[in-house]
Amino acid sequence: MKTFFAHLRVAVIGFLMGCADVVPGVSGGTIAFICGIYERLINGIKSFDLTSAQLLLKRDFRGLWARIPFPFFIALGLGLVTAILTLAKVLEHLMLNHPVELWSFFFGLVLGSILLLARQTWSWKGTDWAVFGGFGVGTFILVGLTTLHTPEGLPFIFLAGAIAICAMILPGISGSYLLVIMGKYAPIIEAVNDRNLTTLAVFCAGIATGILSFVRLVSWMLSQYRHVTLIALTGVMAGALRTLWPWKETLTTRVNSDGEVVPLTQTNILPGADANWLWAIGLVLIGGAAVILIERLARAEPASR
Repeated sequence: MKTFFAHLRVAVIGFLMGCADVVPGVSGGTIAFICGIYERLINGIKSFDLTSAQLLLKRDFRGLWARIPFPFFIALGLGLVTAILTLAKVLEHLMLNHPVELWSFFFGLVLGSILLLARQTWSWKGTDWAVFGGFGVGTFILVGLTTLHTPEGLPFIFLAGAIAICAMILPGISGSYLLVIMGKYAPIIEAVNDRNLTTLAVFCAGIATGILSFVRLVSWMLSQYRHVTLIALTGVMAGALRTLWPWKETLTTRVNSDGEVVPLTQTNILPGADANWLWAIGLVLIGGAAVILIERLARAEPASR
């Protein structure tokens, strides 16, 4: 029964990650970090290596099951898929009709995460502040870039997939948002709609290459330089708050699968005189409180695969 509830908790986290990934500008990695499974996720992905491939070729399924945390990934995947299938339309509706309220909640969610993470790594020295500021400013500039005119062709589709999945692993940065910046979001959506298997296969190959290589770097950094790595990730999340500012102006749009016109690129603006500050501040506080609740629940997580 204890194992069942442990897997159920992972499925709920996967559900929350799926909800976050549906919203452009929000990273599922942020939710994984808040819920205390970030390192578990990174190490689990890292287990997909040559040794695992050799076990598969030898048909040593028992050894493969022991090496890769399949129960963890199955529970997480079920939660992710459930969120995408059940709440994608709801979140898209909120993003179109109540964007300020939705962004305010996510702003509070990430802001609360930054404060909790800073508390865990306190106290900071001068070099720690420099790392935090460097990664924060770098991320702030990165997420503020307008769409770039990157070259066409399959090699750059591959590169876009590798970069996007690396961003999704990092708390705070949205992989889909980087696809927009690189000018590859619309081509990938078009490939999905047109069933362009060649483009999708190359894109997925980029994703596989990016995630299997990048997680090793993150895992090594957390193992060897945990304190400074956590501070760097805090800076990344702080800089990424730029994408979660509640008041935005739409620059370009796209047509979704239902034929609706939805935002593609946006820029932050100051709130107008009719802005409902009380609602926005209230939802920021609710988002922050949700982080504290999740973090306290995470302390009770049993040590399981």
